[in-house]
Amino acid sequence: MTNVTLSRVGELIRSVFELLWNKPDGLPAREIIAFIPELVKLTDYERAISSTNGLPKYEGIIRVATVPLTTVGWLRKSNKGRWYLTEQGRQACKKYTGALELYKEALRIYDERGRGRPEVTMVFEAAQEKAWEHIQKFLQAAGLAEFQALVADLLRAMNYHVLWIARADKEPRPIDIVASVDQIGANGVRILVQIKHKGQAVTIEGLRSALSALGPHDFGLLISTGGFTAEVWDAIQSREYQRINALDLERLFDLWISNHDKLSQEARNRLPIKPVHFLAPVD
Repeated sequence: MTNVTLSRVGELIRSVFELLWNKPDGLPAREIIAFIPELVKLTDYERAISSTNGLPKYEGIIRVATVPLTTVGWLRKSNKGRWYLTEQGRQACKKYTGALELYKEALRIYDERGRGRPEVTMVFEAAQEKAWEHIQKFLQAAGLAEFQALVADLLRAMNYHVLWIARADKEPRPIDIVASVDQIGANGVRILVQIKHKGQAVTIEGLRSALSALGPHDFGLLISTGGFTAEVWDAIQSREYQRINALDLERLFDLWISNHDKLSQEARNRLPIKPVHFLAPVD
């Protein structure tokens, strides 16, 4: 960042914070990066493509510059590439109102903790984001029948018994999969899986509809590749919806990874993934 002043870095970081200020659920890093030119007039240098990593230089500047912010706890990044402004970050913005002042304070704390090599962190984070972007697109592009089979494979790996899978070409299709904790469903508790594939985020009306499909002894699992609204995530924690759980793609994939060693080879072939080693930042 030798061609960019510390003051300029502070301006770019402040813009990142502005984008996240009213987003308690965070934003994908790629959306933040894409929107920065709408907030800040970039120089020709900042718009140019880096010969080192193939990214616009302003993106590289932001990614490196956010490393101290995550270290000091002002910014949180998920391994799926979503960034969140923390409460500590909000308080820092209120205390240090100038962009340069804010960033200098982050650097001061970062240096006190003896951290270094932010470029390693940037490469690691960018790799995580790109990997998740490809996996997400792969899952969203899958046909409904293939996606149903993938969910059924996951349930089996989690020691549930799949009793029935709906025909993907049948409409309406209120239930996609019926599962049980025993092989024949003798205990009377069914797991009814509803899949919303290739659509918009499920709203509270969709959650209520899913709940209405449950019998008195059923447990519901609502899976949406389009995600859920913030209202749904809030409601799912309430007592009213205690018999139903929700999985977006991120949560579904996390379960897939945590149960990967129990999946059949056929299941693994549905979502072929392979670990790749990167030099990771030291916590």
